[in-house]
Amino acid sequence: MKFSGQTYRQTNNGDINITAAAVVVVVVDVVAVLVVVVVAVEVGVVVVVIDVVAVVVVVVVVVEVVALTVFVAIVVAIEVAVVAVVAVVAVVAAVAAVVVAAVDVVVAAVDVVVAAIIVAVGGVGGVVDAVVIKVVVLQK
Repeated sequence: MKFSGQTYRQTNNGDINITAAAVVVVVVDVVAVLVVVVVAVEVGVVVVVIDVVAVVVVVVVVVEVVALTVFVAIVVAIEVAVVAVVAVVAVVAAVAAVVVAAVDVVVAAVDVVVAAIIVAVGGVGGVVDAVVIKVVVLQK
């Protein structure tokens, strides 16, 4: 088969070239689609990873805030308890001081009464004897 001096082989080569060009176009299109799909998947994965990381960061921050709040609450509760104990101890110490002062007053009054009785009974010499007796009794 001849057309204007061209052989079948040449025409066939032309057909093959056209077919090859079509295949190249299809391959390029497929590669382009694959590239788009791969890029889309990669972007999607990156977005998902970023979202997951963001959620994890938020969860960690929330956990840290809750833990810190609980810790602060525990510390404050301990401090309040310590202050309450210190206040109770201070009140007990104040009451004890009042009781000791009252006992001192009673002892001093008893000493005055005893001294008055001794003076009334035996004079100044009796007072000296009573003081000596009292010292001896206290030492035992």
